Amino acid sequence: MKQKHLYCVAISALALLSLKSLTADESFSGLGTNLGNLYRTSTAQTRSISAENPGGEPGTGGSASDGTGKHAARELGQGWKVSPSVIIKAGQVFTVADVEGPGCIQQIWMTPTGNWRLAILRFYWDGEADPSVEVPVADFFASGWGKWDRCALISSLPICVNPRCAFNSYWQMPFRKRCRITMENLADESMVLYYQVNYALADVPADAAYFHAQFRRESPLKAKGLYTIVDGIKGRGQYVGTYLAWGVHNTGWWGEGEVKFFIDGDKEFPTICGTGTEDYFCGSYDFEGTGPGGKTRYTEFTTPYTGVPQIIRPDGVYDSQQRFSLYRWHITDPIRFKEGLRVTIQDLGWQSGGRYLPLQDDIASVAFWYQTEPHQKFPPLPTRDELEWH
Repeated sequence: MKQKHLYCVAISALALLSLKSLTADESFSGLGTNLGNLYRTSTAQTRSISAENPGGEPGTGGSASDGTGKHAARELGQGWKVSPSVIIKAGQVFTVADVEGPGCIQQIWMTPTGNWRLAILRFYWDGEADPSVEVPVADFFASGWGKWDRCALISSLPICVNPRCAFNSYWQMPFRKRCRITMENLADESMVLYYQVNYALADVPADAAYFHAQFRRESPLKAKGLYTIVDGIKGRGQYVGTYLAWGVHNTGWWGEGEVKFFIDGDKEFPTICGTGTEDYFCGSYDFEGTGPGGKTRYTEFTTPYTGVPQIIRPDGVYDSQQRFSLYRWHITDPIRFKEGLRVTIQDLGWQSGGRYLPLQDDIASVAFWYQTEPHQKFPPLPTRDELEWH
């Protein structure tokens, strides 16, 4: 009977393509739920923060008497969608969530308006002064080229983008003392934010690391042919994902460059070296496919672990450059480090004589990883003008 039970659990977990492996600690804490242990009871307390319950307290959801829906609910009154969203004014830093631990953020849903590159998400763990996550909202949800009227659907395990640009994150984010999430609006106009942060209050395993995400952007690249996705990581942990918003400046194929992981003190040469950009994102031969009229063209795709969900093609008027949105999640193959990590990618095309051509494209990136705290302070976020894409 025991052998049959374990087999059932294993098959169920695989069927769901679970983010995590099943362990005894996860089963009983309620922080690592998947199809394989969903039937087990837990002492975890489920909570949710939204504009209808900004503090996440039990028994207070939908109790607002004022909010963005007050006019629509004027004949119905309290309890009838009085506060479904918030308005974040120009230059304002809005606190999305402020939670006392221990616990774990399990899912985040957002639908922001405005300029997404100028809306900055920050996550702070356990009262730290410097954020562990600092990323424009679009790039955090693997939608760096997205606008309100143009975004790509994504069907991956940790990030989903659903119709009308509905952003969803399923990254598990444990914390021990406190979790604080903010959104800063750097634009000149107010933005509207619908949001929900679902989390559990429960003990956190002793070996649980903290979630981190760092944004960078260079346009054009400062060093010809070389872009640094992240460096300066110090501590113990695992690298779990890469997102790139890549704007091509040259004609021809742009993705011959290798992704390199310099682990625990690697100097000139890395421990892990890929064979090309499309190879790292689990594609092959330039992501080529067949388009209308049988013509060869780049092909979009989205899968649980990797994808190129958006390709913006020149229209002969305003979209004059090809742009690509690419993600790769290291969920079944995390890059583990004990002391530190640096990740780079080469920007490489072709020139005459079958020679490589170092390029200077427009590349923005988000590196996702877990590590023990404290973490090294992030480089300054690019300026407002440097954040915007054109």
